[in-house]
Amino acid sequence: MAETIPAGSTTDGVIQVGQPTDARVSAPASYDVADFPVPHGREEEWRFTPLERLRGLHDGTAVADGGVKVEVTAPEGVTVETVGRDDARLGKAGKPVDRVAAQAYSSFEKASVVSVPKETVLTEPVRISVHGEGGTAFGHQLVELGAFAEAVVVIDHTGDATLAANVEYVLGDGAKLTVVSIQDWADTAVHTGQHTALVGRDASFKSVVVTFGGDLVRLHPRVVYGAPGGEAELYGLYFTDNGQHQEHRLFIDHDTPHCRSNVAYKGALQGKDAHAVWIGDVLIRAAAEGTETYELNRNLVLTDGARVDSVPNLEIETGEIVGAGHASATGRFEDEQLFYLMARGIPADEARRLVVRGFFAELVQQIGIPDLEERLIAKIEAELEASVG
Repeated sequence: MAETIPAGSTTDGVIQVGQPTDARVSAPASYDVADFPVPHGREEEWRFTPLERLRGLHDGTAVADGGVKVEVTAPEGVTVETVGRDDARLGKAGKPVDRVAAQAYSSFEKASVVSVPKETVLTEPVRISVHGEGGTAFGHQLVELGAFAEAVVVIDHTGDATLAANVEYVLGDGAKLTVVSIQDWADTAVHTGQHTALVGRDASFKSVVVTFGGDLVRLHPRVVYGAPGGEAELYGLYFTDNGQHQEHRLFIDHDTPHCRSNVAYKGALQGKDAHAVWIGDVLIRAAAEGTETYELNRNLVLTDGARVDSVPNLEIETGEIVGAGHASATGRFEDEQLFYLMARGIPADEARRLVVRGFFAELVQQIGIPDLEERLIAKIEAELEASVG
């Protein structure tokens, strides 16, 4: 079923559409925590985040005292390693861009490294399980593809933890990488993460971020291009429930000529104090002639009491581009949609599920892994059942 959320629509939830800011350009990038002041919530990059719910990840009071179990299942030909902080491959994709990411980088003890050799084409996905076992933890992961390699990687977060982690994706020339990152945490978990992709010449990167669980989830997907011809597709799906804070802050840095990017994130919200934040920053620098980019955010508010902050930002420093644009819209169920379905004998609850499934269907299909797609559709329906009950 096609979505019908009109641009600029209003709801009983709270909608905030912001204006472009140059904070993303002037903000520091560093591995050193001391280079970032402790945030107080008035800063542009922190103004939507309830800092008191970060459990000390932002001010240095959080201490690693718990466990996050990481298990990797990989097809033949893939190298999986656990390395120390001194491994020279770590940090190549880019530096941390906020204090929490820098804290995570300076605090992890061991990193997981998944390497796919050049010209290797995987027919089965690499599956990385990150399971929280309570307490606070810091983590780091690196996925590296050689030239003309092709792979699908699934990172599945479950359990309960307070986790700050960085994930790097490094794509060689002509490589193709699809990453599916699932945040299916317990309701009490806190997860912050910076995901940085370095896209090589004529390489293709696709990210699908799916967020359901957790008390607070704050993710920062970023894309940088190492050479011309790179392509990035960033998709996201989130279902924000009663009392949850889910925040996705994207930044695509077009500083290289003839690269492309496309962003599409969709979210549904229900319940009192459900809060979703989507920030989409795209910067086209003066050197990035021939850029083509578009970003889209859609939100479906299912109940009163939910809040959405959607801020698409597009900054262009050159007129020599193929095209650029962005769009953001938030709305409630269309009464006409529900009436149409109910008039054909479909009960109200089932009609509601069909509308939400149709809203998310295009993004779920981007995953391309049948068992995961079925699991996520089942999770969406379970969320809807809970709200009805």
